[in-house]
Amino acid sequence: MRLPAADESEQGMHLTPLIDVVFLLLIFFLVATRFDEQEKLISIRLAEILQAQPVVAGPNEVIVNVTRHGEFIVSDRTMSEPNLTAFLHQVAFNNPGRRTVQIRADRDVQFRFPLTVIGICKEKELEYYCTVLEKRT
Repeated sequence: MRLPAADESEQGMHLTPLIDVVFLLLIFFLVATRFDEQEKLISIRLAEILQAQPVVAGPNEVIVNVTRHGEFIVSDRTMSEPNLTAFLHQVAFNNPGRRTVQIRADRDVQFRFPLTVIGICKEKELEYYCTVLEKRT
């Protein structure tokens, strides 16, 4: 009894399993990625400025949002002043190197609330910055 000859279409590499694996990896990384852009979706009315600059958070940066009612929001959590102090103390303790705090305040906020965050940053020896916003005339 003769064996059938090898099919010539079987020669070469099959790409279907490779494509399946690539698509599965793509789906995995899309689902597993943490999007830091959620911080910027918090509804805060910023003052009008002459030159707009993009809000970009670096890897060693903590964003503290201050609402017009004086609430402190960090990573989608509303914090009181003592909780914010403890949080920034932990940030300074865990990262003794260079850590920056970005302060974003609503344009209608009382000035004492951003100053509170600045005072905490100075006390914990954290670098901070807030953009001085000017209204258009």
